[in-house]
Amino acid sequence: MEEIIYVSRAELKRDMKELKDMGERLMEMKPSLLDKLPLGERLRAALDESKRIKSHNARKRHLGFIGKLMQDEDLEPIKELLSRLDSSSEEFNRRFHQLERWRDRMISGDNKVLTDYLEQHPEADHQHIRQLVRNAKKEAEQNKPPASARKLFKYLREVDEL
Repeated sequence: MEEIIYVSRAELKRDMKELKDMGERLMEMKPSLLDKLPLGERLRAALDESKRIKSHNARKRHLGFIGKLMQDEDLEPIKELLSRLDSSSEEFNRRFHQLERWRDRMISGDNKVLTDYLEQHPEADHQHIRQLVRNAKKEAEQNKPPASARKLFKYLREVDEL
């Protein structure tokens, strides 16, 4: 005999609120990040359409629709990406500091570090990274503002998000 598990209405509402909150964060995401998630066709279309909705009430209603569609989705990859992008999360801070260390070690002049990074991230534009490192070294020697170092860090973050 099967045991019937009752779920309270309050628990259902909490779950739906969590889905809506996730949906709201997905609505604010760039399309390039959404492409990295395994989303169903209907959910992806709804997220794309949400960018065009300006009315507060229509947006709120559409958010409920997105929450309903998310009930049928695998939420783990979505939660993982959102936690990586959440600046208050431990994972985000760890990755951020790791990228800072990569950048600093590349600029310090160790070519082995650059080679190691490019081996770990074959999708990165090797020539662009080498150029940014070269420019950052030159700026550091001439005591100029670290514009290329910032660009290098920004590019490393882009590659890391892929």
